[in-house]
Amino acid sequence: MPQDVFDPLVARIQQIRPSFSVGQVVEVSANALRVIGLNRVAALGDVVTLEDGLQGEVVKVEPAGCLVMAEGSAAGLRLGARATHLGPRLIAPGKHWIGRVVDPNGAPIDGRPLFPGPKSRPLYAAPPPPTERRGLGRRLDTGLAAFDTVLPIVQGQRIGLFAGSGVGKSQLLSRLARGVTADVVVIGLIGERGREVRDFLEDTLGPDGLARSVVVAATSDRSALTRARAAQTMMTVAEYFRDQGAHVLMLADSITRFAEAQREVAAATGEPASLRGFPPSMAQQVMSLCERAGPGAHGQGDITAILSVLVAGSDMEEPVADVMRGVLDGHVVLDRKIAERGRYPAVNLLRSVSRSLPAAASEEENRLIALVRRYLGAYDKTELMLQAGLYAEGNDPVTDTAVRLWPALDAFLASESPGGAITAFASLQKLLEPETTT
Repeated sequence: MPQDVFDPLVARIQQIRPSFSVGQVVEVSANALRVIGLNRVAALGDVVTLEDGLQGEVVKVEPAGCLVMAEGSAAGLRLGARATHLGPRLIAPGKHWIGRVVDPNGAPIDGRPLFPGPKSRPLYAAPPPPTERRGLGRRLDTGLAAFDTVLPIVQGQRIGLFAGSGVGKSQLLSRLARGVTADVVVIGLIGERGREVRDFLEDTLGPDGLARSVVVAATSDRSALTRARAAQTMMTVAEYFRDQGAHVLMLADSITRFAEAQREVAAATGEPASLRGFPPSMAQQVMSLCERAGPGAHGQGDITAILSVLVAGSDMEEPVADVMRGVLDGHVVLDRKIAERGRYPAVNLLRSVSRSLPAAASEEENRLIALVRRYLGAYDKTELMLQAGLYAEGNDPVTDTAVRLWPALDAFLASESPGGAITAFASLQKLLEPETTT
């Protein structure tokens, strides 16, 4: 009989502890609890069980006791309540998790039982050593012409998807989840509304997309600790498959909500706000999470990450967006004005960049990409003059060409490419053919 038949049982046995340390609640507030008696055994991030099954997490350890954030409402909790120390939080993902939806604790939320995998893993792990990581891999077909040509995604790349609300971000993530070549897809829905989670699973992602995915979901009504943990659980599941040698596509929606949840936790511990309301630790938390994705070491697979960032009013200088741009291998900006005129995906090519270029494309392909950017840039500078009737044809050959090509280029950026990059570049070359000899 295969050895892995007993893996769930072995994992459950490994989680059994013969004894527990018990403390006492001595202070209760809306955001946190103070517990004495555990400060010699508890560490940051450890789990504490309170009365009535309420769980909490240790967020601060002091000589006089521990500060614990509850994962639910602390209403009704009294002074003197027992607090049982359970140790560090672990999850045990497995290959049988594919096609399932779990919460940040690794428990199923799709109505079916789910056994743990063969080995428990901590939620906070170090990335592969920088000197041992492999370089970025091959270009990936996505099924979308814009990403198969001018904004290529390569294996092991980390891309940021910057967008406001209602600009088609979730729809684009689901199309990439279905279209990008990968062994397994790990999706983190962080702070989403409950109705949107079901809509995303059933309508946007669909049965075919879910069949090769593991979805980690924490809805907006969950505590800040739980929402923040969703991102760590998503990354831990992706690392499990990466360590099996698989190519993992990881999609997160959104890193902004992860940072906002971390801000609530930091405020409860007394950390002052500085970066437009965000604590100084926000940058380190976001960068540490992102750094765990990317190419693995030799013998491992890769984690190709597409991480969405909510930008209010298209402000690319707000703290989370600014930190993300510095740590990623490229960023894609979705423009509300483009979405409002009905073009999806609403990618603003002039504000987007893939740092996999020029290595991800051939010399001829890079020339086509440069032409596209040149003509779209020329049209963008002239658009207001065109709308006002102030542009006269014949003043500038490049602008004349840009105006003539713009409808076709705009339609190309919204098109699909079932044949992958080769077919998409062939279509682009045909579109630009009269200009490629000039």
